[in-house]
Amino acid sequence: MNTVAQIFVALAGILHVLFFALESVLFRKPSVQQRFLVRTEAEAEAARPWAFNQGFYNLFLAAGAIGGLIAGGDRGHAIALFSCACMLGAGLVLIGSDRRMAKSAAIQAVPPILALVLAAVL
Repeated sequence: MNTVAQIFVALAGILHVLFFALESVLFRKPSVQQRFLVRTEAEAEAARPWAFNQGFYNLFLAAGAIGGLIAGGDRGHAIALFSCACMLGAGLVLIGSDRRMAKSAAIQAVPPILALVLAAVL
């Protein structure tokens, strides 16, 4: 995998670690809840277990992307790119489920799609 694609894989992985922190560690903060369109304490209580779980999904995707880069070689890069494909898919699901989340979906999906495209064409 070329260096430019690896940079975008790493960026996607780092962003997904940050998503983990928001969803699983910092979700109790009202400012974080608002990022996820949670408006009331009742909504926050209902969403908290789902956000916690989703955060770990993002952490595992980040581990695949970053771990694949660290492992290197064809197998490591395949794992990294598979993780990016999953990140892209999650971003598409997010925008498909709620158009108000377009900015979040773009942040989630653009680095991995760039990694995938650049790995394929360079």
